[in-house]
Amino acid sequence: CIRHVQTAMLSLAGLEWYCYAALGVITALMSFCMDLTVAKILRAHQWLYGCLEGNTLLQFLCWTLYPTCLCAISTSFSHSICPQSAGSGVPEIRTILSGVQLPDYLSLSNLFAKLIGLISTLSAGSTVFLGKVGPFVHLSNMVGAYLYRVYASACGGKQRRTQGEMLVVASAVGVASCFGAPVSGVLFSIEVMGTHYSVREYCPCFFAAVCGALTFRLLSVCSREQETVRPVFQTRFPSELPYHPPEILIFAFLGLLCGAISCVYLYSHRWILRFVRKNKFISGVMATQKTLYSATVAFLLATITFPHTGGSFFASQLSMRQLLSSLLDGTQWNSVSYNATLAQEPPHSFWQEWNPPGYSVYHTLGCFILIKLWLLVLACTLPLPAGYFMPVFVYGAALGRLLGEGLAYFFPDGISSGERLSVINPGGYALVGAAAFAGAVTHTLSPALCALEMTGQSTHVVPILTATLISNALARSRHQPSFYDGISLIKKLPHLHSLIRACPKLSSVQIRQFVVPVGAVLQQAEGVTGVQHVLNSNKENEFPVVDTHDSLTLLGTVTRAQLQTFLLSTQSEDFCKTLEDECSIQPVKLQLSVDATIKQAHCIMSVLREQCVFVTENGKLCGVITWKE
Repeated sequence: CIRHVQTAMLSLAGLEWYCYAALGVITALMSFCMDLTVAKILRAHQWLYGCLEGNTLLQFLCWTLYPTCLCAISTSFSHSICPQSAGSGVPEIRTILSGVQLPDYLSLSNLFAKLIGLISTLSAGSTVFLGKVGPFVHLSNMVGAYLYRVYASACGGKQRRTQGEMLVVASAVGVASCFGAPVSGVLFSIEVMGTHYSVREYCPCFFAAVCGALTFRLLSVCSREQETVRPVFQTRFPSELPYHPPEILIFAFLGLLCGAISCVYLYSHRWILRFVRKNKFISGVMATQKTLYSATVAFLLATITFPHTGGSFFASQLSMRQLLSSLLDGTQWNSVSYNATLAQEPPHSFWQEWNPPGYSVYHTLGCFILIKLWLLVLACTLPLPAGYFMPVFVYGAALGRLLGEGLAYFFPDGISSGERLSVINPGGYALVGAAAFAGAVTHTLSPALCALEMTGQSTHVVPILTATLISNALARSRHQPSFYDGISLIKKLPHLHSLIRACPKLSSVQIRQFVVPVGAVLQQAEGVTGVQHVLNSNKENEFPVVDTHDSLTLLGTVTRAQLQTFLLSTQSEDFCKTLEDECSIQPVKLQLSVDATIKQAHCIMSVLREQCVFVTENGKLCGVITWKE
C-alpha cells in the first residue's frame, strides 16, 4: 500500500518538489513558533515592568537586566555550541552560493544554536533594536541543506538537483516565511543571494516561497491571532485619492534623504566593526569574554532607552512590531493630539507612545531618528545571532513619518491639485521611507516589494519604487559597498562581488599574479617509483598529467584511486609499466588562461561550482587558482 502511494506521488511530481514543499512548511512552522515564543516572553517582561509601577529603581533593574541576561544567554549559547551561528549569516550564505565551501555553516548544530540564540535576541525587544530576517534566511538554508541530504540519499546519487539550487530556494523561503511575502522573497534570493541566478530555479523558488508564506499565514489564523488571511501589517490608506501628483516630488526628496542617511549609516557600521577588531582592549574582550561584551553593550542600550529617562522621547516601550504598526498609521498624529477626546482613546493605541506629556510628535520622532541610528550601529557589534533588515526598515519608516507629519502641519487642509484637495497621509510617507532606506542600505529593490506585500498596499507602488530607486542610486555612488558587502569585506570572506564594489579596478586584474604552483605533476610516461612518491608526498585526490616534465603540456588528470589501482597492478604483473599503459587519463574540461581577469575566473568558477581550476599559457601548465586566491 505504501509503495502504491509512493508511486502515485512520484508520478505527479519529482521527489525534489516534495522537498521544496517540506522546506516551505518546516521553515514557516519555525518562524511562527519563534514569533509566538518571543511574543510571550515580551509580554512577560511588560507585565513584570507594569507590576513594579511606583518603584523606579526596581523598574530600572527590570528594564535593564532582562535584555542584558537574554543577550548574554544568546551569546553564550551560540558560541559554546557553534561559533558560526553569530551574526546575520547572509554574507556567509552568499559566499557559499558563489561556490566556496565554508565548514559548519550549514550543520545541524549551527541550526540548533542559531535558533535558540535568535529567540533570546528577539526576546530582548526593541531595546537592542535587532531583527530576524537575516538569521532566518540562514536557518532556512540549513534546513534546505539537510533536506537535500535526505533527497540525495533517497535518489541514490541520481538526483536531478544540486545543493546550490536547494539553497537558493531556501533563501527565498526564509524571507517569505518571515513576512508572508513570497514574491519579495524570490526577488531577495535573486538580488542578494544569487551571484548567477539560473532561470531553472525560478519556479521552485516561487513554489516553496508560496508554501512557506501560506503556511505562515494559515498558522496565524489557526492560532486565532488573525480572523482571516491578511497582511502582517494591515494598513488602511485611502484608495480613492492616496496622493496628488505634486507629492511625487516630495517622495523623490524622501528617497534622496534616505539615500544620504544610509551612506552615513553604512560608513559608521564599517567603521565601528573595524574599530572593534583593531582596538586591543575590545578585541581582547571579544576573543575571550564575548558574553561579557554582549551583556555590557545590552545594559548600556537598556539604560539609554529606560522609559523614565531618555526612552520616553522615542517610544522605547513599543516592540519592533508595534513600532512599525504605529508608524504606518494613516492618522495625522499632530492633529489628533489636540483633540479633546484624546482621553477616550483605547489604551492599546500605540501612537500615544510617540506623544508623551509636554512634548510633540516632532520631538519624539526627531529623537528617535537621531539616537536610534547610533544605537543600531552599536548593536551591530554584538556577537550573537541577529538580523539587521527590520531595524533599518523601522528607521526608514520613522524618517518618512517625520516628513509626512511635517507636511501635514504646513498643509493641514492637504495639497491641492486642480479642484480637489488631498489630505496628507503620514503613514504613506512612512511606508515609502521604510522601503527606500532599507533598499539603500542593502542596495536592492526587494524591500520595495516587501513593503507592498507586508502591508497589502497597492496605492503607493509608484512612490515606493521612485524613492527606492533614487535612494539606491545615491547609496551606490562612489562604489560604496552595501551592508552585506561591508560585512564580507570586514570578515575577509571570498566574495568577489563585494570586493569589486569596494575596488572596481580589481575586476580587470589578470590572474597570472595569483596563480599557485601545482603541488605534484605526473608525466604520461611516469613509472611506479614516481607515482609512489607523488602519492606519499601529497594528499590531493586529483593530479594533472603532462606530456613531459620539460614541456609541461597539459594532457588531462588522473585520480588518486586510479594511481592506487596502477600500483596494485604493477605489483602482480609488469613492474616496468607506465602511467599511460594502465590509467585512463581524463581530459581537462575547464582550464583558464593566465591572461584571464579575476572577474572572468570568478564568473566561470561560480557558474560551474568549481573549487580549483588549472591555469595554462599556450597549453603549458602554469599552476592552479582556487577560491582562496
